[in-house]
Amino acid sequence: MPDVTVSSLDARLQKQVENAQIALQRGNLDYVLDVAPQVLKAAPGCLPVRKLLRTAQLKTQASKSKFGAKMFGSVTQAGFLFGSGKEPAKMMENAEKLLASDPSSLPALKLMAEAAASLGFPETSVWAWECAHESQPNDIEIMLKLGEGYLTIKKPKEALRVADLILKVNSNDGNALSLMRRASVVETTNKGNWEDQKGSFRDKLKDEASVISMEQASKVVTSEEMTLRLIEESKGRHAQQPDNLDHIRAVMEGYRKLNNLTEAIVWIRKARALPNGKADVTLEKLENDMQIAQLEAEVKELEASLATTPADSALQAQLEKAKAGLAATRLADAKSYVERYPNDFEGRFTLANLYFGLKDYGNASANYQQALKSPKVRVPSLIGMGKALKARKMFDLAVAQLQNAKTETTNMDDTKKDAIYELADCYEKMGKKEEAMAEYKILYGEDMGYRDVSAKIEAFYAGG
Repeated sequence: MPDVTVSSLDARLQKQVENAQIALQRGNLDYVLDVAPQVLKAAPGCLPVRKLLRTAQLKTQASKSKFGAKMFGSVTQAGFLFGSGKEPAKMMENAEKLLASDPSSLPALKLMAEAAASLGFPETSVWAWECAHESQPNDIEIMLKLGEGYLTIKKPKEALRVADLILKVNSNDGNALSLMRRASVVETTNKGNWEDQKGSFRDKLKDEASVISMEQASKVVTSEEMTLRLIEESKGRHAQQPDNLDHIRAVMEGYRKLNNLTEAIVWIRKARALPNGKADVTLEKLENDMQIAQLEAEVKELEASLATTPADSALQAQLEKAKAGLAATRLADAKSYVERYPNDFEGRFTLANLYFGLKDYGNASANYQQALKSPKVRVPSLIGMGKALKARKMFDLAVAQLQNAKTETTNMDDTKKDAIYELADCYEKMGKKEEAMAEYKILYGEDMGYRDVSAKIEAFYAGG
């Protein structure tokens, strides 16, 4: 069901909407509050009427006691939200009831946005997210939903604006960067859309060869031959317009499709050399990712070759060198990122893991400690810090971190099992056999096949 225009309503409903608009201008809010819901019941996707209703609701709220409105909304809200289930129509109905009592209710606006999207009213969904964003302008989750909504209704410029707002709060928000990339693609595609211009598509092109080229470029091209052809055409356009970033991107993307990362990196560097490419953080991230992917592919290729000739010492040395190069590149990328975004604690966690893999336990510990500030990676960081301290033989300090990790993890999942095992191992290395066995027994009771827990328990009882 698409969003509905007022002109598409039947004559009776159109007249009601017209009267409601006049009533709003005259300050007769009660009439609007009475008529608009009736129209929406017949046409829930009519956004102009929904906007009309919200204007009346907000004006009514402003004229009444805010305390009373808030109190009523808070009392009824939970029942409506939890009772909505997965039925979009019921969700919409509950959202409308909540907004009638409290038009500033953020949960109600979110509920309406989700219900409208499920019912096939994308414009209404985006409008609801816009209202929620007005209420909570710094809520990243709402901004992401709004940005995705703008993409759905083909408004890439608005999506880019939202992505930019998020990146001002968190310059490395992965979801925002993804939104920005996708919005940029849609905007570029829209710039080349001639459907709204006069004349047929083919009339706009001078010859049949141009027609074929443009039509093929607009499709998902899978053949290597066609991709190569599009690359050459993009190179030709780049030669004519060397400062046009889109042409360079097209060449780079073509080489990526062919998995030719060497050439893709050459062209992404050309893009980053342009004035408008230097400030594009997505290009920088993409170049780093491609460099790492290139090294990963080299390591896999060498590993496959070595599997067939395991006695080849020269090949083994080449593999070790490639692995070292990959590790160094990953580390340099992570360090550079943390230097630019020191308050991205998930980035700190990534860097700590890389240091740990290189057995640089001091730097690993320091970065795990910083990463503890992020709730998303706090427990893994406690475990990582415990392991790093254990590797440095600081067992008592390691125990403190691992005990915290064990306590802060409620479910007996792999993360908690890891924390308990490492804690037991620390006790064992400290010579505290009873404490170690107490932890191993917890694991044995939950998962006797976990690592070598069964062997340790059996050895303990055999020796006892």
